[in-house]
Amino acid sequence: VQLVESGGGLVQAGGSLRLSCAASGFTVDDDAIGWFRQAPGKEREGVSCILMRDGMTAYADSVKGRLPITSDNAKNTVYLQMDSLKPEDTAVYYCAAEPTVLDGCIYDSESYYWSWGQGTQVTVSS
Repeated sequence: VQLVESGGGLVQAGGSLRLSCAASGFTVDDDAIGWFRQAPGKEREGVSCILMRDGMTAYADSVKGRLPITSDNAKNTVYLQMDSLKPEDTAVYYCAAEPTVLDGCIYDSESYYWSWGQGTQVTVSS
């Protein structure tokens, strides 16, 4: 059972990246997948989440409209498209998974998720 993030890197402000979260060892069809980030010297915060069985999403206000979350169930993968990046988006980005029967997902609770990836660094230069 493993989640692996990829796609991070160094980009200039205004640029784009696409993060991937690939699950292996289990299927995520009945899971909620969340993206979290932790900036230097700050606590980890929730960014967004997606309910895999129907694509329902939820976002933090700080990223709404800029960092859409999508999924490809056939590939067991969730993506975070990062557009119009700002220096304050600099952080280590983590994905997490939780099987759920809820009608929605929870993006802002770390304790809700049972499986976590190792993180991928995103650095946005000004």
